[in-house]
Amino acid sequence: WYAYDSVTEARPSIMPYMDGYNRARPHSSLGKQTPDEAYAVRLPTGNLAA
Repeated sequence: WYAYDSVTEARPSIMPYMDGYNRARPHSSLGKQTPDEAYAVRLPTGNLAA
């Protein structure tokens, strides 16, 4: 259990956990894909004009 004196002090410890929880873990609402995987599937595959 950790106690922090401020949000500024807590943020460096908490943000990596939140990022992993929100972006790296599979979500049931996304068919057990991570958000990054679900997003990549929806990207257009055609060539973009220069």
